[in-house]
Amino acid sequence: MASRPAQFTEPITTKRVCFYKSGDPQFRGLKMIINNRTFKTFDALLDSLSKRVPLPFGVRNISTPRGMNVITTLDELEDGKSYICSDQKKVKPIDLEVASKKPKPWRCTRPVSSRRRAVQIKKQNEGQLFQRENSVVVRTPRKIVVFKNGDAGIKHTLMLQKKAAQTFESLLDLITEVMQFPVLKLYTPDGRRVDGLQALILCSGVVVAAGREPFKAGKYDPQGLSLPTKLPGISNRVNPKPINKTQQRNCGKWKVSVLTSALPLAGTTSQVYIILYGDQGNSGSVYLYGSDKDLFQSGHEDIFEIKAGNIGELYKIRIGHNNSGESPGWHCDEVRLQNLFTEEMFFLPVNFWMSRDENDGEICREVPVVYPGRQVLPVTMYEAHVVTGDLWNAGTEANVYITVYGEKGDTGSRQLLHSRKPIKFRKGQTDIFTLEAVNLGSLRKIVIGHDGLGQGNGWFLENVVLIDSWKGMEYTFLCNRWLDQGEEDGKIVRELYTADSFTAKQELEHKIKDIWAAERWKFQKGNIVQLCSRLTGKCVCLYPDGTVDALGDKKDTHGYFGMTVKRGNIRVFYSLQNPRLALSINQNRVSALENGGTLCETEVCIQPSRFVTLESVRIPGFSVTFNPQGSPADGATGYSELSREFMVHVKGVLRNGAVVLLNSSLSQSLCITMDGQCIGTGKQAEESYLRVHKISSGLYMFESVQTPKMYLKIKDGRCDGTGTGDQYCQFKVEKHFQNGSLSLESMKMRGMYIGLLPDGRATPLVHTGETNVMFYPQVIKFGREKPTGTSANLNKETEAEQEPVKHFTPAPPASPISDRREIKNRRVVESLVPSGDEWRVSVLTGSEGTQAGVSLWVYGDQGVAGPIMLGRANRTKLFVPGQEDAFQVNISNTGKIYKIRIGHDGSSDQPHWKLQKVSQLCNILIWLSRDRGNGEIECELPVIRERDGRPVHPVVQYQVNVYTGHLDQAETQSPVFICLYGERGDTGLRLLHKSDLPCKLQRGQVDLFQLEAVSLGKLQRVLLRCEAQTKSQYWYCEKVIIRESGEDSEYIFNCERWLPYSSQGIVKSDVELVLQEIRINVHSSEKEKAHAGDWKVTVVTGDFHSASTEATVFLFAYGDIGESGPIILGSGKHQLFNPNSADTFQINLKDLGELYKLRIGHDNSGEDPGWYLEEVILHELTTQKEMSLPVKQWLAEDKDAGDVWKELAVHQTNKKSLPVLVYQVYIYTGSRPGADTDSAVYINIFGSRGDTGKRKLHKSVNQKLSFQQGQVDVFSIEAVSLAELRKVVVEHSGTGPGNGWFLEKVIIKFEDQTREHESVFLCNRWLDEYQDDGKTERELFVEGKLLRTLSYHYDHENIINGKVYQSHRKGKGMAAYEGCTRTV
Repeated sequence: MASRPAQFTEPITTKRVCFYKSGDPQFRGLKMIINNRTFKTFDALLDSLSKRVPLPFGVRNISTPRGMNVITTLDELEDGKSYICSDQKKVKPIDLEVASKKPKPWRCTRPVSSRRRAVQIKKQNEGQLFQRENSVVVRTPRKIVVFKNGDAGIKHTLMLQKKAAQTFESLLDLITEVMQFPVLKLYTPDGRRVDGLQALILCSGVVVAAGREPFKAGKYDPQGLSLPTKLPGISNRVNPKPINKTQQRNCGKWKVSVLTSALPLAGTTSQVYIILYGDQGNSGSVYLYGSDKDLFQSGHEDIFEIKAGNIGELYKIRIGHNNSGESPGWHCDEVRLQNLFTEEMFFLPVNFWMSRDENDGEICREVPVVYPGRQVLPVTMYEAHVVTGDLWNAGTEANVYITVYGEKGDTGSRQLLHSRKPIKFRKGQTDIFTLEAVNLGSLRKIVIGHDGLGQGNGWFLENVVLIDSWKGMEYTFLCNRWLDQGEEDGKIVRELYTADSFTAKQELEHKIKDIWAAERWKFQKGNIVQLCSRLTGKCVCLYPDGTVDALGDKKDTHGYFGMTVKRGNIRVFYSLQNPRLALSINQNRVSALENGGTLCETEVCIQPSRFVTLESVRIPGFSVTFNPQGSPADGATGYSELSREFMVHVKGVLRNGAVVLLNSSLSQSLCITMDGQCIGTGKQAEESYLRVHKISSGLYMFESVQTPKMYLKIKDGRCDGTGTGDQYCQFKVEKHFQNGSLSLESMKMRGMYIGLLPDGRATPLVHTGETNVMFYPQVIKFGREKPTGTSANLNKETEAEQEPVKHFTPAPPASPISDRREIKNRRVVESLVPSGDEWRVSVLTGSEGTQAGVSLWVYGDQGVAGPIMLGRANRTKLFVPGQEDAFQVNISNTGKIYKIRIGHDGSSDQPHWKLQKVSQLCNILIWLSRDRGNGEIECELPVIRERDGRPVHPVVQYQVNVYTGHLDQAETQSPVFICLYGERGDTGLRLLHKSDLPCKLQRGQVDLFQLEAVSLGKLQRVLLRCEAQTKSQYWYCEKVIIRESGEDSEYIFNCERWLPYSSQGIVKSDVELVLQEIRINVHSSEKEKAHAGDWKVTVVTGDFHSASTEATVFLFAYGDIGESGPIILGSGKHQLFNPNSADTFQINLKDLGELYKLRIGHDNSGEDPGWYLEEVILHELTTQKEMSLPVKQWLAEDKDAGDVWKELAVHQTNKKSLPVLVYQVYIYTGSRPGADTDSAVYINIFGSRGDTGKRKLHKSVNQKLSFQQGQVDVFSIEAVSLAELRKVVVEHSGTGPGNGWFLEKVIIKFEDQTREHESVFLCNRWLDEYQDDGKTERELFVEGKLLRTLSYHYDHENIINGKVYQSHRKGKGMAAYEGCTRTV
């Protein structure tokens, strides 16, 4: 029986992989199954992804989330991993945590596609109400017109119905069937992407269907191609003059000639359009296409023929482009128009840049048409004042556009680009922009909106004021609405009409109406109120004898008033102590009369400042008024408006069990969201209701009514609503009697208040008097006057706090008086809340004191106490030099204390502090200052054991290696903080202040920071914080590696993310990194490998006063394999390169081979850039080899040779150092008219051994004025030998007309040990941006060489390009070339 060959089936390996879109955090991720059945090749996977991941050119690149590794085969994909898809090699990283989570309801400001929405509904178990609010349903049929991308002649009309448009994907399938090609994307006619049903419903009803290709601009007019040639039902007899076929064919046709300027880079790669305006209409945007691909090039004229329709008599044009392509900027010189029907010609000069980077940043221009004998419409600069509302999160980062309409046309859509404020559209801010347009006459309306891009893009627009500078007219357009897809009606574009009769009085009335709606609850029946005078700051009191004044204390019961509610806002305020008496106005003054008369009726008039005035109903024009002494004054005249304004306070607002709103603005409240976030942008509705839990006098907790058992809390530098009722949820309420607000101070983190950031997020803040920590209470339901008790959990916490722990020397029961007798020059600050856990902490200040806020943390084996503010109320008399201050502090639940941390906040004019001793700890004498010592403002001190005098745990040095990523713009200049957590507590948040490198946290750089702390034991986690204010300062951290000094083990914490980052719609500045790996016993070979190429460079500055520099110093290193490029050592403005100082820097010169030369110098910046360099010392870390390179030379333009660079030869192993040569540079300026230049000229000489670097030709050896017409200038450049010269690069710095230069040639001569060399570099060209090819830099290659042996006695032959010359040498220098004759 024949044997059958064995058959082997290849096992199927299935991988589940998730793909994300490059740079788009809104893309939820595409999960796919990868095996050898689903995809045979990697290209098949790319094709499948191109259909499902919306990218302009399809998916062409797949990489790891950081963009470090590119995937090229299916085998490289790993099961369960995530990858980034891109259509370019460059990948924009995204925050995978944000991309994989659903945004919060209050952050949903971009339309959500049905495909992503379906995934969200499937994966998240949201409530029915939430789903109904966020779903998009087509309830009524709607007609849409669909054009083919790039071909406006192909269009179809569809009816958008509920059945056909249940999802966005099904709609794309329907359009695909109708258009007969695969439709993957939809655009609006102006090129904006339509990415969901909601965006489609909100658009104009006209869309452009596209496949994978990018949007192509065109005239997508739904009516332009469908109008009949003859309207039905109209006889020819109506027209007085019939139009023949030739006239009909030519009517509306124009010949357009566009002249692009001849300036350098004047051409554009963008798509250019033109709009013609006539007295009967406009042509709409007509894009200028042609068969020639190179349109609108510098110095060219492009001619087109367009159809504008019947626009009537032409009065202006607008020409511009859509800012697309690699080089969109365009300088248009002139536009010429010819009406092909009338043959009338128009010449319209433009002569302006249309570029985001030039002039005003506009990319379109308007030009009026000039008719002989008629007045020309002027080009007007409109000033637009855009007022953003004073609500939290009212600002936007989106791009805002405006179109202004008047009786003479419109401005077109203009981006509001350049505000006079540094950051546009911030909360409560007025931004001023300028719009240039042909005068529109009387303005009628504006259309304003934004593109919905960026986080937190919603915007609350208060109003827009347009000022016509030519007519001096002002137009106001009121809005007072959100432009936010997550607010109100979801619109991000508003059409606003001018308020012709609008006045400041009407605006004030509108604002007062809103304030009355917010304050009206105070004047309800049954409320007990106090009236606080704005002038005296005291309460209005009504005494039994009938007298009234405004001098009462807030606890004076004579200042308590009840209210009788009359009609509207009329109230009677009667005394609670004497209900028969009420405030009244009698004989023009406030007095007390019998309750019930009409003289007691007062009208409550709310003011914009939330204060009220009480005006008599019986005697109009008279108000309750007091003079500065608090006595009743004439109610008609008064001393000032302040004397009649009062703040109304309601008693019992924060009773136990009360339900309140803490309003952050007139329409917003502090809110605990369903997921535990705390925001100040909540609606004044049930979702923001808070229940009050009164713990003791002035101490409260606040619980969400909508989500019970979620409390406001401040912990670990965060403020949220995830509290469980512990100590972190307890707040001391600080009432502001003058404005009726209150602030919440954390009892656990004293000195920290609940505050709001501009985007409305709650965060712990220090109270500086700003309104961002003030909230206005509103009672929804009053609580019990006397609480009957608290919960069991609260009682348990209170008992635990009262258990005394006696492991640290407690304060003796001595009185403060006896204390002062015992200790000389010592102050005792009593505790505000005395208890059984009081401890005395004494602090001895050294030779320099501080007025900054000092804080203390105490660490024990059971917990941490702190921060404890020491003497916050009386800083000026504390911490003075030589003084010992003692404080009684409350320390509980810490157990056995093993360390303390003390420091200050760096505030005040005296932030430097020399600390000598704390309590019984040893003398330490340490600077706590950013500018002195080690730059730290906090220090940790271990507790000393009594039995042996040793610390409980030692103080160690942690070496923190911070790896900044290699991504573009990964570097940052923002403050970065770190906190290490271990088995024994934490280090506290420390600023990464002093790096071992000159410029810290640069792209691809590893910075080493030293952090001193009491030993934490085994490290567990790390907290990183980057306080970047703008996106350009965000930081990409790759990882953090920490080593303890003297130990071989290292702790690795991977980060691989941007900081700050966005999580669930909230921007977070800090991230917690969990320990990934502990590497133990790092071998010396690995260390050497890790430090391969590391050098220490020490730069020694001269020892006299003027030797220092303010310039930025650079270093170039050259090896036999490669060169380093510029290495920035630092700037003299940052306390470097001072007289008689040695500055050491660590640099990496890996892959350069053996060094043979250095070049060091500066950029000549600052007021005093001159620098005297003594020497440079090199120290190689791997071999411990050290070299000293003496300089002893000025690097200054006004001293010595005038050079700011110095080249130093480095000694090589078994080789002789290269010589330093002087290169004589002969510059021949041409004899043509205007050939000379006053600009600074630079040269870089290249040879077979490197280059000289860019050197300024500063001091001519033979001429007083350099680079004059027909002149030869000689310069000297000192450099390490370049061997054979190959080329030079010559350039000058001048720009603009008159700074050009005609260079004839360059000759370079130098001498080595045996010969004299001469190299010729021919040019004969202009270096002028207005002549030749517009370049101001020329690369010249050697054209001829001359070699001559150094001899004074023999004739010799010289060879130049194969030709023989004989010369008789007479000497060195210029005379050496006299008598040179050519021999053929």
